[in-house]
Amino acid sequence: MADPTRHDAWQAGESYDRYMGRWSRELAPRFVDWLNPLPGFEWLDVGCGTGALTEALLGEAVPVSIVAIDPSENFLELAAARIGDPRVTFRLGHAEALPVETASCDAVGSALMLNFVPDRARALAEMRRALRPGGLVAFYVWDYPGGGIQFMRAFWRAAASLDPQAAELGEDRRFPFCTAEGLTGLAAAAGLIDLACEPITVPTLFRDFDDFWQPFTLGAGPAPGYCASLPPAARERLRQRLLESLPTAPDGTIALEARAWALQGISP
Repeated sequence: MADPTRHDAWQAGESYDRYMGRWSRELAPRFVDWLNPLPGFEWLDVGCGTGALTEALLGEAVPVSIVAIDPSENFLELAAARIGDPRVTFRLGHAEALPVETASCDAVGSALMLNFVPDRARALAEMRRALRPGGLVAFYVWDYPGGGIQFMRAFWRAAASLDPQAAELGEDRRFPFCTAEGLTGLAAAAGLIDLACEPITVPTLFRDFDDFWQPFTLGAGPAPGYCASLPPAARERLRQRLLESLPTAPDGTIALEARAWALQGISP
């Protein structure tokens, strides 16, 4: 069986944006609206990727500053090119060893990243270290176990119908803790208090089948990685199975939804 972690690095920022980034940008402002943070915070964005949460914080949270950290140089380059705001500083680094001083920020945010961190407890401990007393920790992850990303669920269902081993590669198997109970338990174990966890849903409207299918061929992420690894004939069978099974409207559009779990807590 293929290694399901092989495509988690996501170094190809443009491919990531075609696959998940465009929906991340829909989700981030809704997360900040739900969070409703006070203005004037010094923020830390852990795993900033191509900048979706950083942009949303700039637009909605009125921050004094944001230090945006990611382990991918390519993602940071794309984010820096997209975001020219002088309040933002981009740094290369990992969630388990944040390149910031202790007690150097008021709030830490993390978008759609925590499930990919090998040592999540260490990452949350690092977030707490970076915070001043009473600081805010807030993060969100896709609802993988609940099938919250409908286009991803459709892909893996079709793949498993042709290749039973594909069922073991899906994010629902790999990230069973991405539930309200799992995330709340993780945050409580990290010592956070005053916890709140809520679902946030965004529409994922595809213009046509090609708009749905093409991102899966780019190899950036677990499902696209699986798709790209298939021989051409097997990939074409998967494409046909999806074409036949998706809820396509008369105008060719494919209207689905994606749901994430958002959590916030205070570091005492």
